[in-house]
Amino acid sequence: MFDRLIWDKLNEECGVFGIYNHQEASQLTYLGLHALQHRGQESAGICASDGEKWYKHRGMGLVSEAFGKGDLEKFRGHIAIGHTRYTTAGSSKIENAQPLFFRYAQGSMAVAHNGNLVNAAVLRKELEAKGSIFQTTSDTEVIAHLIARSESRDLPGAVKDALQHIKGAYALLVMNENQLVIALDPNGLRPLSLGRLGDAITVASETCAFDIIGAQYWRDVQPGELIVIDKNGVSESKFTETTQRSICTFEYIYFARPDSDIDGINVHMARKRLGKQLALESAIEADVVTGVPDSSISAAIGFAEATGIPYEIGLIKNRYVGRTFIQPSQELRERAVYLKLSAVRKVVEGKRVVMIDDSIVRGTTSNRIVRMLREAGAKEVHVRISSPPVMNSCFYGIDTSTRDELIAATKSIEEIRQIIEADSLTFLSVEGMIEAIGRQDSAPNKGHCLACFTGEYPTEIEFEEALPALKC
Repeated sequence: MFDRLIWDKLNEECGVFGIYNHQEASQLTYLGLHALQHRGQESAGICASDGEKWYKHRGMGLVSEAFGKGDLEKFRGHIAIGHTRYTTAGSSKIENAQPLFFRYAQGSMAVAHNGNLVNAAVLRKELEAKGSIFQTTSDTEVIAHLIARSESRDLPGAVKDALQHIKGAYALLVMNENQLVIALDPNGLRPLSLGRLGDAITVASETCAFDIIGAQYWRDVQPGELIVIDKNGVSESKFTETTQRSICTFEYIYFARPDSDIDGINVHMARKRLGKQLALESAIEADVVTGVPDSSISAAIGFAEATGIPYEIGLIKNRYVGRTFIQPSQELRERAVYLKLSAVRKVVEGKRVVMIDDSIVRGTTSNRIVRMLREAGAKEVHVRISSPPVMNSCFYGIDTSTRDELIAATKSIEEIRQIIEADSLTFLSVEGMIEAIGRQDSAPNKGHCLACFTGEYPTEIEFEEALPALKC
């Protein structure tokens, strides 16, 4: 995909939204998906029910592209779930768009899932051996088959049975005509929160989705928790007692919107503290601080406040670059970053610039941005990264390259500096990152998953089965 070739960033797999007991459930879900658009831009969908009839629509592209004029006009019902998805190369097709809808012996259900199962390939083979026929390459369908094969006569029980077999990351929404079932994996790797809108209950990957519909944040879904919402109210239980919070640290660093709160910590304020900690660890004499839009702006402001170096908007993001299907030549790739970013010459010309970014994955984008700043007249470019080096692949639903493609896995910091052509380069320490984010969790690493930095995974990983072929 062209965008991935020119924009060397990590990508979240998807976002989920659900609501129960509201007569405009579908329309509110549509708005909620707009708020979660940053979590996935390749497909979107909504399933809704009025207690008897189902209403379903899925489409490719942004939420505004997936839903055309009139697509939601006939939707009715008090219960709905929605999904917006990012996919890896080769699996961007309508069959994998969610929510997935199934008819089975106990009735009908729709499933939406954020995350990735590390044992999906093994389960898929076992299910196929028992006669299951798969229509998608999504591991979400594995969950649905496990639910359908449960001996439980009710949906919550069947979901609970299915969860005993799966491993990995999942923020899961399952609905039938009258119930909404919510579950979060035992490590809480992905964020998931509950909100209230009058008598309605809503659930979303991020709290920013509540703001757009006027809902009030209620609480976070806890690791290993199963929540059932129906006409009897809200039922809360645990599907496992073996839990240990290990939320993806990149939710704070990069993925989540700045106006979201994760476990009570505002993302913008956490990123500012990351920038301040970065300044404590790697201050340098310079004339101006700038951040790579958008996720690094907060950290850049924090770095500037801590050092006293003026913060300026030295890089401008073009917000009107849509998806492109150009087949790029190498020369075009070299220039294509200018589609997304441009330097403000009058800000950086003749200046010693500190460029703050949240991560370096393969190094290609960092190199192009450094060159861009130099072409705009920057005298020096010092790169500061508000996270530690990404040295290991993620198997929990983030599109990282294979380990061999991660520049920090094979190159020293000095070698990376030379490759990106910066005057200096410093990454934030793991200890400094944890302290700056400010989680008060009693779990190891204060409840962070640090796998991509340290190689210590919170679950067992069978590497030959955890290749990124089966995604949410």
